[in-house]
Amino acid sequence: MSESKKPLDHLAIIMDGNGRWAKKRHLPRFVGHRHGMDNIRNIALAANKLGIKVLTLYAFSTENWARPTDEVNYLMRLPIDFFDKFMPELMENNVRVNIMGFVDELPEKTYLVTQKAMAETANNTGMVLNFAFNYGSRREITAGVQEIARKVKVGEIDIDDISEKMVSDHLLTHSLAPYEDPDLLIRTSGEERLSNFLLWQMAYTEFSFSDKLWPDFDKTDLEELVKDYQGRNRRFGKV
Repeated sequence: MSESKKPLDHLAIIMDGNGRWAKKRHLPRFVGHRHGMDNIRNIALAANKLGIKVLTLYAFSTENWARPTDEVNYLMRLPIDFFDKFMPELMENNVRVNIMGFVDELPEKTYLVTQKAMAETANNTGMVLNFAFNYGSRREITAGVQEIARKVKVGEIDIDDISEKMVSDHLLTHSLAPYEDPDLLIRTSGEERLSNFLLWQMAYTEFSFSDKLWPDFDKTDLEELVKDYQGRNRRFGKV
């Protein structure tokens, strides 16, 4: 099987455009976030049917705390509402939930519901629905390097033992192995930047950009971008 025909194991999505979706309709921003939350369910189930093993969604970045307080408070409620509404379907479809980020900084109710979702789905063996929540890649890499440095300092490892794999093993995606690195990144809303998302892990990731705002991005859009990805020749630096 050629590289271009390999299955798409890990799909990452930057779900962009909720606020603009609401603004176009003269609605408050939170309405866009609500519709965006509902679309997570649609795309997650579609990805599961496509055989994707890991779906990583950029839900809340470490920089998003700078948004207006009312909006941040609403975003902190969304995981509570999402799992309350969709947990039965996730269980029915054998989906395992993972929350990746600096979760100890979340409000208590948000933290508890995320831990509960992971515990309730821990024995599921299907697709991993991986939420990057209070996540920032530079901070993730810094924390990983600090942990490696501590191990060198106490003599647990030698500096010459440090490798790319060791760095990867100290990042928040290590639990997703062997699928910690995304095969494809999709960003919606027409923006074309990474926004501090999985910088280390996406060294050889293929990128696709959709002009659709996230609440409008549907199963057909996903299937078209996956089909486009499967036709690409991933050389990983080789001829």
